[in-house]
Amino acid sequence: MAGNISHTALAKLQSLNGLFAIYKKQGPTSADVLNSLKEALLKEAGVQNPNPRKRKKQSLKMGHGGTLDSAASGVLVVGVGNGTKTLSTLLTGSKKYIAVGELGKATDTLDATGSVILEKDFEHITRLDMEEKLKVFTGNIMQVPPLYSALKKDGQRLSVLLKKGHKVEAKPARPVTVYNLTLQEFKPPFFTLDIECGGGFYVRSLVDDLGKALSSCAHVKDLVRTKQGPFTLEEHALHEEQWTLEQILQSLQPCSEAEQKVAPKSPEAVTSAPGPE
Repeated sequence: MAGNISHTALAKLQSLNGLFAIYKKQGPTSADVLNSLKEALLKEAGVQNPNPRKRKKQSLKMGHGGTLDSAASGVLVVGVGNGTKTLSTLLTGSKKYIAVGELGKATDTLDATGSVILEKDFEHITRLDMEEKLKVFTGNIMQVPPLYSALKKDGQRLSVLLKKGHKVEAKPARPVTVYNLTLQEFKPPFFTLDIECGGGFYVRSLVDDLGKALSSCAHVKDLVRTKQGPFTLEEHALHEEQWTLEQILQSLQPCSEAEQKVAPKSPEAVTSAPGPE
């Protein structure tokens, strides 16, 4: 009986095609979370000693779209089967974040995981000052990606090269789109931003640039992605205890439906850049 159940589960697993969303917690990389998901599903299907990193004879084709930093949490969209081909479309869609920034300290990674490299006064900054400056960062803007990022040079991530001690030059500024940017809370040195943006946008760069624009400095203290494309944190993101075949089958969106829901708001929003945070 157990063998029949495993065989049925494996058949279901191999027939999965589409997109769904999972919750990524703080700490692991997006790739680590995806591998944990694969392991859970392969184990349920009765595949012994699964190694999700091996590509040969892979019984489960799966990928994620829009990398979240290790320190960030929130919605991570997963493509399974033919859904992996649709992931790039999601990167052009709208994303939403809640970011907590800290004024007065800049770090080398632009977030709380890095080393403090600069400290400046921030007492002169008022809520009105910040709200005025946020207008500058709304709409179609140019942004320089962080050095510590998932972007690659010669096939290796910039963050990996930096950790190995290699010298890395900043990527040139590129166009990104910010649909909405509001200040939710202002309790210096901390402030909370509600952000809706297009693909290729880095929240860490925004907070760093905002600190400089206010004649101080700042870094991201906490970051949560609450929406990616048609998937929201509250409605769609499956937590680890929900990583089962049954739950995924209920949550799975066919590729065609997901593509229709993810159309960007304006032509200027389309970018070919990888989803960063």
